[in-house]
Amino acid sequence: MPVRSIGLPADDLDRSVTAFMAATPVTRRWDVERDFDWGAADANRLTDGQRSAVRFITFIEDHLPGYFALYSSRFPLDADTDVETFLLNREIYHFTVRWAQEEDSHARALFRYQVESGISAAEPLRRELAEEGRKQFSLPHEHPAALFAYTLVQEKATQIYYQNLKAVVGDPVLAEVLNRLSRDEARHFTFMADMVENYLHHYGDSVVEPIREAIAQFRMPLADTLRGYWRWALRIADTAHYDHTEAYEHLVRVVRRAVDAPSDRVDELDRFVRACRALPADSR
Repeated sequence: MPVRSIGLPADDLDRSVTAFMAATPVTRRWDVERDFDWGAADANRLTDGQRSAVRFITFIEDHLPGYFALYSSRFPLDADTDVETFLLNREIYHFTVRWAQEEDSHARALFRYQVESGISAAEPLRRELAEEGRKQFSLPHEHPAALFAYTLVQEKATQIYYQNLKAVVGDPVLAEVLNRLSRDEARHFTFMADMVENYLHHYGDSVVEPIREAIAQFRMPLADTLRGYWRWALRIADTAHYDHTEAYEHLVRVVRRAVDAPSDRVDELDRFVRACRALPADSR
Protein backbone atom coordinates (compact mmCIF):
# COMPACT_ATOMS: atom_id res chain seq x y z
CA MET A 1 0.00 0.00 0.00
CA PRO A 2 1.52 3.38 -0.94
CA VAL A 3 2.62 5.78 1.77
CA ARG A 4 0.03 8.56 1.71
CA SER A 5 1.86 11.13 3.82
CA ILE A 6 5.38 12.02 4.83
CA GLY A 7 4.13 12.57 8.37
CA LEU A 8 6.41 15.49 9.29
CA PRO A 9 5.62 19.17 9.92
CA ALA A 10 5.68 21.26 6.75
CA ASP A 11 8.14 23.70 8.34
CA ASP A 12 10.64 20.87 8.94
CA LEU A 13 10.31 19.76 5.34
CA ASP A 14 10.74 23.30 4.07
CA ARG A 15 13.94 23.74 6.09
CA SER A 16 15.38 20.49 4.73
CA VAL A 17 14.47 21.28 1.14
CA THR A 18 15.74 24.85 1.39
CA ALA A 19 19.08 23.67 2.81
CA PHE A 20 19.43 21.22 -0.08
CA MET A 21 18.62 23.86 -2.69
CA ALA A 22 21.00 26.37 -1.09
CA ALA A 23 23.82 23.82 -1.38
CA THR A 24 23.55 23.92 -5.18
CA PRO A 25 23.25 27.53 -6.38
CA VAL A 26 23.12 28.04 -10.13
CA THR A 27 26.77 29.08 -10.21
CA ARG A 28 27.86 25.67 -8.87
CA ARG A 29 25.75 23.39 -11.07
CA TRP A 30 27.37 21.51 -13.91
CA ASP A 31 26.30 20.88 -17.47
CA VAL A 32 26.69 17.67 -19.46
CA GLU A 33 27.29 19.42 -22.77
CA ARG A 34 29.75 22.11 -21.70
CA ASP A 35 31.70 21.00 -18.63
CA PHE A 36 33.62 18.01 -20.00
CA ASP A 37 36.24 17.64 -22.73
CA TRP A 38 34.32 14.89 -24.51
CA GLY A 39 36.72 14.89 -27.45
CA ALA A 40 39.48 13.66 -25.14
CA ALA A 41 37.47 10.76 -23.67
CA ASP A 42 39.40 7.54 -24.29
CA ALA A 43 38.30 4.13 -23.00
CA ASN A 44 41.65 2.70 -24.12
CA ARG A 45 43.00 4.20 -20.91
CA LEU A 46 40.72 1.95 -18.87
CA THR A 47 41.07 -1.66 -17.81
CA ASP A 48 38.40 -4.15 -18.83
CA GLY A 49 37.09 -4.06 -15.28
CA GLN A 50 36.81 -0.28 -15.35
CA ARG A 51 34.96 -0.37 -18.68
CA SER A 52 32.59 -2.90 -17.17
CA ALA A 53 32.05 -0.63 -14.16
CA VAL A 54 31.09 2.28 -16.42
CA ARG A 55 28.55 0.12 -18.20
CA PHE A 56 27.13 -1.10 -14.89
CA ILE A 57 26.68 2.32 -13.30
CA THR A 58 25.11 3.65 -16.49
CA PHE A 59 22.32 1.07 -16.11
CA ILE A 60 21.85 2.06 -12.47
CA GLU A 61 21.70 5.80 -13.14
CA ASP A 62 19.58 5.48 -16.26
CA HIS A 63 16.76 3.82 -14.30
CA LEU A 64 15.82 7.26 -12.98
CA PRO A 65 12.24 7.18 -14.39
CA GLY A 66 11.57 4.14 -12.23
CA TYR A 67 12.97 5.77 -9.10
CA PHE A 68 10.99 8.97 -9.74
CA ALA A 69 7.80 6.97 -10.34
CA LEU A 70 8.26 5.25 -6.97
CA TYR A 71 8.46 8.55 -5.10
CA SER A 72 5.49 9.90 -7.06
CA SER A 73 3.39 6.89 -6.09
CA ARG A 74 4.43 6.91 -2.44
CA PHE A 75 3.84 10.63 -1.98
CA PRO A 76 1.00 11.38 -4.41
CA LEU A 77 -0.23 14.77 -5.55
CA ASP A 78 -3.61 14.10 -7.08
CA ALA A 79 -7.32 14.69 -6.53
CA ASP A 80 -7.57 11.68 -4.20
CA THR A 81 -5.02 13.17 -1.79
CA ASP A 82 -6.48 15.13 1.14
CA VAL A 83 -5.30 18.74 1.52
CA GLU A 84 -3.16 18.16 4.64
CA THR A 85 -1.34 15.26 3.02
CA PHE A 86 -1.03 17.14 -0.26
CA LEU A 87 0.72 20.11 1.31
CA LEU A 88 3.32 17.82 2.93
CA ASN A 89 3.84 15.79 -0.23
CA ARG A 90 4.13 19.02 -2.20
CA GLU A 91 7.05 20.08 -0.01
CA ILE A 92 8.98 16.89 -0.68
CA TYR A 93 8.20 17.20 -4.39
CA HIS A 94 10.38 20.33 -4.49
CA PHE A 95 13.32 18.12 -3.57
CA THR A 96 12.27 15.19 -5.73
CA VAL A 97 12.21 17.10 -9.00
CA ARG A 98 15.65 18.64 -8.39
CA TRP A 99 17.05 15.27 -7.32
CA ALA A 100 15.58 13.66 -10.44
CA GLN A 101 17.07 16.33 -12.69
CA GLU A 102 20.51 15.77 -11.21
CA GLU A 103 20.26 11.99 -11.42
CA ASP A 104 19.12 12.26 -15.02
CA SER A 105 22.22 14.36 -15.75
CA HIS A 106 24.27 11.52 -14.27
CA ALA A 107 22.68 9.09 -16.70
CA ARG A 108 23.26 11.43 -19.65
CA ALA A 109 26.90 12.05 -18.70
CA LEU A 110 27.64 8.33 -18.43
CA PHE A 111 25.85 7.65 -21.73
CA ARG A 112 27.87 10.41 -23.39
CA TYR A 113 31.11 9.09 -21.95
CA GLN A 114 30.44 5.58 -23.25
CA VAL A 115 29.77 6.90 -26.75
CA GLU A 116 32.58 9.47 -26.92
CA SER A 117 35.20 7.16 -25.38
CA GLY A 118 34.42 4.23 -27.65
CA ILE A 119 32.88 1.85 -25.13
CA SER A 120 29.61 1.66 -27.05
CA ALA A 121 27.81 3.11 -30.06
CA ALA A 122 24.81 5.28 -29.27
CA GLU A 123 21.99 3.24 -30.85
CA PRO A 124 22.73 -0.18 -29.28
CA LEU A 125 23.36 1.50 -25.92
CA ARG A 126 20.00 3.27 -26.05
CA ARG A 127 18.28 -0.05 -26.73
CA GLU A 128 20.14 -1.82 -23.92
CA LEU A 129 19.12 0.89 -21.49
CA ALA A 130 15.53 0.83 -22.72
CA GLU A 131 15.27 -2.93 -22.16
CA GLU A 132 16.27 -2.51 -18.54
CA GLY A 133 14.60 0.86 -18.02
CA ARG A 134 11.12 -0.43 -18.80
CA LYS A 135 11.29 -2.84 -15.86
CA GLN A 136 9.43 -1.67 -12.76
CA PHE A 137 11.42 -0.50 -9.75
CA SER A 138 9.89 -1.30 -6.37
CA LEU A 139 10.81 -1.28 -2.70
CA PRO A 140 9.11 -3.11 0.17
CA HIS A 141 9.21 -0.22 2.63
CA GLU A 142 5.82 1.20 3.66
CA HIS A 143 7.04 3.50 6.43
CA PRO A 144 8.44 6.74 4.98
CA ALA A 145 11.35 6.72 7.46
CA ALA A 146 12.42 3.36 6.04
CA LEU A 147 12.20 4.68 2.49
CA PHE A 148 14.42 7.66 3.31
CA ALA A 149 16.82 5.45 5.28
CA TYR A 150 17.10 3.13 2.27
CA THR A 151 17.86 6.05 -0.03
CA LEU A 152 20.37 7.45 2.48
CA VAL A 153 22.35 4.21 2.34
CA GLN A 154 22.03 3.91 -1.42
CA GLU A 155 23.21 7.47 -2.04
CA LYS A 156 26.16 7.13 0.35
CA ALA A 157 27.14 3.76 -1.14
CA THR A 158 27.04 5.25 -4.64
CA GLN A 159 29.12 8.24 -3.52
CA ILE A 160 31.74 5.93 -2.02
CA TYR A 161 31.87 3.82 -5.17
CA TYR A 162 32.32 6.81 -7.47
CA GLN A 163 35.12 8.15 -5.25
CA ASN A 164 36.89 4.80 -5.24
CA LEU A 165 36.49 4.30 -8.98
CA LYS A 166 37.72 7.83 -9.69
CA ALA A 167 40.90 7.06 -7.74
CA VAL A 168 41.88 4.20 -10.06
CA VAL A 169 40.68 5.11 -13.57
CA GLY A 170 43.24 6.19 -16.14
CA ASP A 171 41.07 8.54 -18.21
CA PRO A 172 40.97 12.10 -16.80
CA VAL A 173 37.62 12.75 -18.51
CA LEU A 174 35.98 9.84 -16.72
CA ALA A 175 37.64 10.90 -13.46
CA GLU A 176 36.04 14.33 -13.79
CA VAL A 177 32.63 12.81 -14.57
CA LEU A 178 32.89 10.62 -11.48
CA ASN A 179 33.99 13.60 -9.40
CA ARG A 180 30.86 15.56 -10.37
CA LEU A 181 28.61 12.59 -9.75
CA SER A 182 30.18 11.89 -6.38
CA ARG A 183 29.62 15.44 -5.20
CA ASP A 184 25.96 15.28 -6.16
CA GLU A 185 25.50 11.95 -4.37
CA ALA A 186 27.08 13.45 -1.24
CA ARG A 187 24.47 16.22 -1.24
CA HIS A 188 21.65 13.75 -1.86
CA PHE A 189 22.92 11.73 1.12
CA THR A 190 22.91 14.87 3.28
CA PHE A 191 19.28 15.55 2.43
CA MET A 192 18.26 11.97 3.22
CA ALA A 193 20.21 12.14 6.50
CA ASP A 194 18.33 15.32 7.35
CA MET A 195 15.02 13.57 6.67
CA VAL A 196 15.93 10.59 8.88
CA GLU A 197 16.95 12.98 11.65
CA ASN A 198 13.60 14.77 11.29
CA TYR A 199 11.77 11.49 11.88
CA LEU A 200 13.87 10.67 14.92
CA HIS A 201 13.36 14.13 16.41
CA HIS A 202 9.61 13.93 15.80
CA TYR A 203 8.91 10.26 16.59
CA GLY A 204 11.88 9.08 18.64
CA ASP A 205 12.61 5.39 19.10
CA SER A 206 9.44 4.34 17.30
CA VAL A 207 11.10 4.83 13.91
CA VAL A 208 14.27 2.89 14.74
CA GLU A 209 12.59 -0.41 13.79
CA PRO A 210 11.56 0.79 10.29
CA ILE A 211 15.12 2.05 9.84
CA ARG A 212 16.45 -1.35 10.90
CA GLU A 213 14.13 -3.01 8.36
CA ALA A 214 15.61 -0.81 5.63
CA ILE A 215 19.01 -2.35 6.39
CA ALA A 216 17.69 -5.88 6.86
CA GLN A 217 16.03 -5.83 3.43
CA PHE A 218 18.63 -3.67 1.68
CA ARG A 219 19.57 -4.35 -1.91
CA MET A 220 21.14 -1.85 -4.25
CA PRO A 221 18.88 -0.65 -7.11
CA LEU A 222 18.20 -3.18 -9.90
CA ALA A 223 19.59 -6.08 -7.86
CA ASP A 224 16.46 -8.09 -8.66
CA THR A 225 15.97 -7.04 -12.29
CA LEU A 226 19.31 -6.41 -14.03
CA ARG A 227 20.50 -9.54 -15.82
CA GLY A 228 23.65 -10.97 -14.20
CA TYR A 229 23.51 -8.33 -11.47
CA TRP A 230 25.30 -10.19 -8.66
CA ARG A 231 28.19 -11.51 -10.71
CA TRP A 232 28.59 -8.10 -12.32
CA ALA A 233 28.35 -6.27 -8.97
CA LEU A 234 31.07 -8.43 -7.44
CA ARG A 235 33.35 -7.76 -10.39
CA ILE A 236 32.95 -3.99 -10.29
CA ALA A 237 33.32 -3.95 -6.49
CA ASP A 238 36.69 -5.64 -6.89
CA THR A 239 37.66 -3.11 -9.56
CA ALA A 240 37.23 -0.19 -7.12
CA HIS A 241 37.90 -1.95 -3.79
CA TYR A 242 34.34 -1.26 -2.69
CA ASP A 243 31.89 -2.67 -0.16
CA HIS A 244 28.43 -1.10 -0.11
CA THR A 245 27.96 -1.99 3.56
CA GLU A 246 30.39 0.82 4.41
CA ALA A 247 27.34 3.05 3.99
CA TYR A 248 25.47 1.28 6.80
CA GLU A 249 27.68 2.84 9.44
CA HIS A 250 26.88 6.31 8.10
CA LEU A 251 23.22 5.59 8.82
CA VAL A 252 24.03 4.56 12.40
CA ARG A 253 25.98 7.80 12.87
CA VAL A 254 22.96 9.78 11.69
CA VAL A 255 20.72 7.94 14.15
CA ARG A 256 23.11 8.45 17.08
CA ARG A 257 23.51 12.13 16.24
CA ALA A 258 19.74 12.62 16.20
CA VAL A 259 18.86 11.01 19.54
CA ASP A 260 19.49 12.77 22.86
CA ALA A 261 20.69 9.59 24.55
CA PRO A 262 21.38 6.10 23.16
CA SER A 263 18.53 3.69 23.77
CA ASP A 264 18.30 -0.09 23.68
CA ARG A 265 16.79 0.13 20.19
CA VAL A 266 19.58 2.35 18.91
CA ASP A 267 22.21 0.08 20.46
CA GLU A 268 20.53 -2.93 18.85
CA LEU A 269 20.57 -1.16 15.49
CA ASP A 270 24.30 -0.55 15.91
CA ARG A 271 24.92 -4.22 16.73
CA PHE A 272 22.75 -5.34 13.82
CA VAL A 273 24.67 -3.19 11.34
CA ARG A 274 28.00 -4.48 12.60
CA ALA A 275 26.72 -8.04 12.23
CA CYS A 276 25.63 -7.30 8.64
CA ARG A 277 29.06 -5.93 7.83
CA ALA A 278 30.70 -9.05 9.23
CA LEU A 279 28.83 -11.34 6.80
CA PRO A 280 30.64 -12.66 3.70
CA ALA A 281 29.91 -10.47 0.67
CA ASP A 282 27.99 -13.17 -1.19
CA SER A 283 25.56 -13.73 1.70
CA ARG A 284 24.37 -10.14 2.13
